[in-house]
Amino acid sequence: MSIKISFKKNISKENSTNTVLFTDEKFNLNPIKKYISNSEFSYISDLLKTIDRDKKLLVFELSSKKKIVLVSIKKNIKNSEIENLGAELYNLINYGKNKNSEYLINSNSILSSQKNLISFFLHGLKLKSYEFKKYVSKKDKRIITISIIGNKNIPSLKEQLKFKALEEGTFYTRDLVSEPGNVLHPDEYAKRIKSLSKDGLKVNIYDKKRLKKLGMNALLGVGQGSVRGSYLVTIEWNGAKNKTKPLAFIGKGVCFDTGGYSLKPAKFMEDMTYDMAGSAVVVGLMKNLALRKAKINAVGVVGLVENMVSGNAQRPGDIVKSYSGKTIEILNTDAEGRLVLADAITFTEKKFKPKFMIDLATLTGAIIVSLGSEYAGLFSNDNRLSKQLIEVGEKVEEKLWRMPLHKNYDKLINSKNADMQNINYVGGAGSTTAAQFLQRFILNKTPWAHLDIAGMAFSKYGGALNSGGATGYGVRLLNQLIQDYYE
Repeated sequence: MSIKISFKKNISKENSTNTVLFTDEKFNLNPIKKYISNSEFSYISDLLKTIDRDKKLLVFELSSKKKIVLVSIKKNIKNSEIENLGAELYNLINYGKNKNSEYLINSNSILSSQKNLISFFLHGLKLKSYEFKKYVSKKDKRIITISIIGNKNIPSLKEQLKFKALEEGTFYTRDLVSEPGNVLHPDEYAKRIKSLSKDGLKVNIYDKKRLKKLGMNALLGVGQGSVRGSYLVTIEWNGAKNKTKPLAFIGKGVCFDTGGYSLKPAKFMEDMTYDMAGSAVVVGLMKNLALRKAKINAVGVVGLVENMVSGNAQRPGDIVKSYSGKTIEILNTDAEGRLVLADAITFTEKKFKPKFMIDLATLTGAIIVSLGSEYAGLFSNDNRLSKQLIEVGEKVEEKLWRMPLHKNYDKLINSKNADMQNINYVGGAGSTTAAQFLQRFILNKTPWAHLDIAGMAFSKYGGALNSGGATGYGVRLLNQLIQDYYE
């Protein structure tokens, strides 16, 4: 199904098209009486006497061809709540797989002084409408036309472009995560990132030969069992007029994770196509920043590998020397994401000297045990950055819960045979020891945050702003962080 959105100034009181009107939280009809006919006003008034008004969206079927939808806007409503209302409207539109239809959204009916209400409402609707149907033969050819009518509360062209960029970045992330492993392997993924040069991004691809020369053996060890290449890709956006330090975003891009010789169970292994979701967030974010011409300098760094089983695959017990010079004993080949990130973090800090580093990864199943699918785990060496991330997470409903880091956890990953081991064999604190491992590869005390998004990147049952599958979690979160604190 495709949705076409347009803006029109003319308002006709008499029309035969589905109409969306905004009311206060008590569904008071008097302010919107001028937008509907007398008979419609009487009919809806009578029904309202018997309807449960706890809902935020009420639908009145006037005929087989026309509905009037009332959307309740409470005082001091949050932008995230407005987005959820837009998503609810999409659910209504999509209910029963109706044929082509048209909806008029009356912007003049808005009484709230909330800024950009229409923009956030449409943003929620569009985010909810996303589906990945690329490989489904029978296409849904329905066209839903949504016209915003009125001359009040209309978003400026600049505002429309800003939301469009954010949606394109989020959808690009969802597309990447949704692709099957036989299509989006590291070779193809690197090519797709390179194609973003057309948006004004500077893309540099480090292949296996260059990585070996640099000494990125932690990353290369993960990918050595695959017939595909292993890559580190940097994506730069220089939108600030001065040469300020860039903001750095780092993503784990394990395009498929079998677990290597520490093989995963067969059940749900097909879901391991989304083990590259952290990198997809970074790529989608960078695309968004370029499209909206963000006034900051930023760099995205992603490590792209495939963790496979073969005669050349990494073995439990192997010892590798990382880009930092520190050595790692591989006790479990399924604890591979931290190896990819270890080299990427040190490289990013050394090459770009960023203002801060934020890495994202579907790193541990332990974080899902801790937080389920409601919060991502936040680990950080910087209180200010943590506070900022938590605040913007609440704002866009991409929530974070700060988890502990402490030097006492270090003993759990110390190795007798190398500088460290890649898992905690004692048991417990799986997410914290993984984050503690990553922290060892920050060499110059750069402010850093690690977001473990294993429970948030993919949803089998759907959420407020997604219909199941890849969520794009993280793009809106980090975009808001940049907007609120760094632009």
